[in-house]
Amino acid sequence: MSTVTENGRAMTQDAATTHEVELVLGGMTCASCANRIERKLNKLDGVEATVNFATEKARVAVTSDVTAQDLIGAVEAAGYTASVPTPPATEDSDRETGENRDSEADSLRTRLLVSLVLSVPVVVLAMVSAVQFTYWQWASLALAAPVVVWGALPFHRAAWANLRHGTATMDTLISLGTLAAFGWSLYALFLGTAGVPGMTHPFELSIAPTDGAGNIYLEVAAGVTTFILAGRWFEARAKRRAGAALRALLELGAKDVAVLRDGVEHRIPVEQLEVGDRFVVRPGEKIATDGEVEDGSSAVDASMVTGESVPVEVGTGDAVIGATVNAGGRLVIRATRVGADTQLAQMARLVEDAQTGKAAVQRLADRVSGVFVPIVILLAAATLGFWLTAGVGAAGAFTAAVAVLIIACPCALGLATPMALMVGTGRGAAMGILIKGPEVLESTRRVDTVVLDKTGTITEGRMSLVDVHTAAGQDTVEVLRLAGALEDASEHPIARAISVAARGRSDRPLPAIEEFANDEGLGVHGTVDGHAVLVGRPRLLEDWSVAMPADLAEVKSEAEARGHTVVAVAWDGVARGLLSVADTVKEGSADAVRDLRALGLTPVLLTGDAEPAARAVASEVGIDPERVIAGVMPADKDEVIARLQEQGKVVAMIGDGVNDAAALARADLGLAMGTGTDVAIEASDLTLVRGDLRAAVDAIRLSRRTLSTIKGNLFWAFAYNTAALPLAAAGLLNPMLAGAAMAFSSVFVVVNSLRLRRFRSRDTA
Repeated sequence: MSTVTENGRAMTQDAATTHEVELVLGGMTCASCANRIERKLNKLDGVEATVNFATEKARVAVTSDVTAQDLIGAVEAAGYTASVPTPPATEDSDRETGENRDSEADSLRTRLLVSLVLSVPVVVLAMVSAVQFTYWQWASLALAAPVVVWGALPFHRAAWANLRHGTATMDTLISLGTLAAFGWSLYALFLGTAGVPGMTHPFELSIAPTDGAGNIYLEVAAGVTTFILAGRWFEARAKRRAGAALRALLELGAKDVAVLRDGVEHRIPVEQLEVGDRFVVRPGEKIATDGEVEDGSSAVDASMVTGESVPVEVGTGDAVIGATVNAGGRLVIRATRVGADTQLAQMARLVEDAQTGKAAVQRLADRVSGVFVPIVILLAAATLGFWLTAGVGAAGAFTAAVAVLIIACPCALGLATPMALMVGTGRGAAMGILIKGPEVLESTRRVDTVVLDKTGTITEGRMSLVDVHTAAGQDTVEVLRLAGALEDASEHPIARAISVAARGRSDRPLPAIEEFANDEGLGVHGTVDGHAVLVGRPRLLEDWSVAMPADLAEVKSEAEARGHTVVAVAWDGVARGLLSVADTVKEGSADAVRDLRALGLTPVLLTGDAEPAARAVASEVGIDPERVIAGVMPADKDEVIARLQEQGKVVAMIGDGVNDAAALARADLGLAMGTGTDVAIEASDLTLVRGDLRAAVDAIRLSRRTLSTIKGNLFWAFAYNTAALPLAAAGLLNPMLAGAAMAFSSVFVVVNSLRLRRFRSRDTA
């Protein structure tokens, strides 16, 4: 076995060993391009490749002695570019990829805006005779020429690259159609009769091709270019966000750390931290990397990573996770894993793997282009040859051939997806629903299982006081008032929930505390209004030899069975009451679960919380007990989604935390609560801005309606083309009529898409 280095990446050459190579691709313009690259790579012996059009990357598993240069050569032979990213994959390289995609979208936007400004008067002059003036056709030429030459340059480049490699895509048809219309217009203006004063567009229908030398089709050439640019720009906007989840995940970690060396703190970049280093984490700071607590105790808020709503109490010997937040005391931690070995980095890899492995849904126009485009080109050539041999003459024969190309030019096809998507997403935004792109819509129709995260999705995601249970003869307000006063001095999330509730339920201000002390991992004690008060876990009362009455002990067991956190309150050596604290269910969650069932979906609760809390929430919102999966770690959430998919389920995932990011990316449809983390939002397909689970029902309904509209648009766009193609080939449809028919099909697509503006929420429908 030998090892070589290709472009900075070590590659093991061993037929018995599988190693993986990642390629960054360039030059792809549609999903068919990704398929072509994938087929080309998979023709190599011992190579299994998956190409993701959205992320513009190829994941290649190699079991032979094929090198990275061989893979790059295969991609270049297909007419595209490829490179191997220089390891390690850093945050800067991810940011550079995002900037490249921004540049691509900005370039398309510039071409679109300039083309739009120039094309509108060309179309108006051609279609409205009342605004035509002497030599208006020459003004149209001056306006249309930059659109066809510069605006459509990406299509011409792609068509030329396809031609050099013996292939054809929609870019080929767009380029041919626009150039043919523009070229014939030049012929008619300079050599025909179209350049004379007072020229108009005659609409003629004849049995055989007419001369056509008096007609120009500049509005067709400019209009098609502008419409297709609009579709490509919208697609680029959605595609450039594909890597945002990984960048957001990398941003989550700490940037620097206070490391202890020779007993002295040194602030260093987190990248310089090594295994075995001891570092300090103060209250409110992020834990720099995975490690083990060597000194101190605190509550660690791990909700951003694990999904646990209750902060975890840690002390000497306990393991902690990087990027979690120290919510309590000072900690000294010994680093056990750094860099790519940390749980945060592993989660980033999970997101990337899930995104790469998710097959992109190809648009209908791209799926049929491999057959449609060559057929149209052959039909245009056959039409030209037929009418030449029939003795009609070169001008008449060329007129019929141009009509074939123009009527087949995919103006309506280019509008079908982006127009419906723009209207649908605009309506969704007004309802608090963000749809990232057309590729996510297909799965909404097929989804049969919806997996719901608990914390922050079904529940509020923060602790709040649920109930106050008092011992016989005790006043509820007084119990809460004294407990709230003592807890007000603590930064613990449970303490904050109690103090906030105490302020809200009492007309009097909380009393001042005279003494305050923290009992590690148990609670707090102090003097309030002359009383020696204890507030904390029931074990705190045992340590202070305070007996709990039987009735309170029974209440404690019942509350814990419901998944509540129980806080005991005592003063002057007597137990006074219990406070039940929990992450409460959001208003509307139960209605949302019922509506999801009505859409034919099976709800599943997936959470990192303990079994009792999970089952209590499931019972409250109407999820079957056998559909509850509790105590799940972040990596396991991704595995649960994959396991459901292996069972033949089409899975939607709704979540809000970093721990949900990989599962959201793995799912056939990912829905992120807008109140959650940026990582979850970027990894998802749909974002629910309102943070209301009922919005998920509207999101699925709107997505399905938008998909239905897109399919209807595509059907009618093809119907117009295929019905008119025989007429054009037979000489019964001159290019001007072909352009009018194509414009009408575009108008139909626009009107059909605008119907989505009438979509209403289920609550108001």
